[in-house]
Amino acid sequence: MQRTIKYLMYSLLTAFILTSCGKGESLQSYYVDNQETKNFISQDFPLSMVDIDKSGFTEEQKEAYNSVSKLNFLGYKSSDDNLETFKTEITKVKTILSDEKYNDLMEFSDKGNKVSVKYIGNDDEAEEVILFGSSPDMGFGIVRILGDDMSPDKMVTLIEALKKADIDKSQLDNIMNFFK
Repeated sequence: MQRTIKYLMYSLLTAFILTSCGKGESLQSYYVDNQETKNFISQDFPLSMVDIDKSGFTEEQKEAYNSVSKLNFLGYKSSDDNLETFKTEITKVKTILSDEKYNDLMEFSDKGNKVSVKYIGNDDEAEEVILFGSSPDMGFGIVRILGDDMSPDKMVTLIEALKKADIDKSQLDNIMNFFK
């Protein structure tokens, strides 16, 4: 009898552990699962690799820029042949980003394409900032911005500055050529 109770307790404990770990897909696992999949491109690079003219930045923008250490990019290229897969993949990403741990930061349109910016963290410090943009003609892209002491408010001012900044587009040719 004691052995039966012991086995029952171990079974319940194991079931509890397995169900508590399966909270659904995370953005990081989505990256890992798709980084070498057909129609996807993945690239990690430090922000220092992207040459940006910071001369017009305010102190707050410079502080936000310096708090960023690494960018993770994952892109999906859509075509007439894979529109259903594109819709499925974009639904997966939107489902992941609809989790309550992702806080809305801002949304904007860039050349007719909608871009949303979310973050994980609290009002004072963001652990991770996520940019997600999509276009039915080209596909979608997700950029995970990682760093230390990132503030959501300062990230907004940095994104606004980067939209106007003089960035050498040739640095992003590898990614842009993928979508052509």
